[in-house]
Amino acid sequence: MGHRKNSTSNNQGSMGFPNAQYQGTKIRFQDEDEELTTDSSKRDESTVAGDKVMAMEDDSMCEPDVSFVDGDGDKTSADYYFDSYSHFGIHEEMLKDVVRTKTYQNVIYQNKFLFKNKIVLDVGAGTGILSLFCAKAGAAHVYAVECSDMADMAKEIVESNGFSEVVTVLKGKIEEIELPVAKVDIIISEWMGYFLLYENMLNTVLYARDKWLVSDGILLPDKASLYLTAIEDADYKEDKIEFWNNVYGFNMSCTKKQAIMEPLVDTVDQKQIVTDCQLLKIMDISQMVSGDASFTVPFKLVAERDDYIHALVAYFDVSFTKCRKLMGFSTGPRSRATHWKQTILYLEDVLTICEGEVLSGNMTVAPNQKDPRDIDIMIKYAFNGQRCVVSRTQYYKMW
Repeated sequence: MGHRKNSTSNNQGSMGFPNAQYQGTKIRFQDEDEELTTDSSKRDESTVAGDKVMAMEDDSMCEPDVSFVDGDGDKTSADYYFDSYSHFGIHEEMLKDVVRTKTYQNVIYQNKFLFKNKIVLDVGAGTGILSLFCAKAGAAHVYAVECSDMADMAKEIVESNGFSEVVTVLKGKIEEIELPVAKVDIIISEWMGYFLLYENMLNTVLYARDKWLVSDGILLPDKASLYLTAIEDADYKEDKIEFWNNVYGFNMSCTKKQAIMEPLVDTVDQKQIVTDCQLLKIMDISQMVSGDASFTVPFKLVAERDDYIHALVAYFDVSFTKCRKLMGFSTGPRSRATHWKQTILYLEDVLTICEGEVLSGNMTVAPNQKDPRDIDIMIKYAFNGQRCVVSRTQYYKMW
């Protein structure tokens, strides 16, 4: 995955198709807190590392070059995954994601009846911010489980804020620790990754649910929905893919196929959206099993104007349905930007599409067999339009 320049071409293409502005409506949950209007112009300034965007509190992995690390010959990619959360920059970015953090705060503070005198398990606690919210809302006790070295700092944070009697920080993997209690009433976690499922933390939440949650217990959040749309993105596709045709006078076009297989994570301008947005998958965290994170789903995207399609774009919504009223947030291009941004999947073909025409296909998503924290994506698409006929299968890997 890499960082994408947020550029939108305003020129007509060679076919004379206008890149007209799309008049979309911002997705808003009815209870969105007005404090979310805090200025976010400084977001993303610290998220670029080379051409990788890897900064999330509970949703990020950055593997260092092992040749520069002493005594780590036995480390696995999972070790590097947890090590990455020992870095403060990841947690800083997550806490500064106002949409994310404020939504969780609102869910907890505006629904204190859910937490009053309840036992809470915070899966992947990071700095312990969600645990502190729960404690302040009246939870009887909160067990904050964090595998990285940030657990040591979380203990200090809890102590500094006077919640040591209510919040217990446990360092270790959910799959390996033992809680001091047999069952918990609530499991709260910020498990979502890029493309919703990147890093496979959902399975950890499901494991905790099956082992510790009481039969009528609550998961927060409890619903997640994955969406797909299509965009015009000529400028950046030219910069990212066609760049390899001539690199300082050398032909490196053999690299293009590999480059296009890596999804990009960045913010898409809603003016680039060419088609409608389709719901691909709804995940009910309270009912699903781990295998449900692998799936094949069909899609049909209908063009809302005459334009070109260079990429598909995936994003997700998260919902807390056990609250007094529906609460949640969207990571879509018509909503306020989050650190998750959107996931951009470039097509090998440039599709010339007319209003009302349909791009159809199937998307298959599964954890990578070698490293289940990575995601393999296969897209089969077909398009039979007035000016373009295409049928192709493409493979992507988020790693």
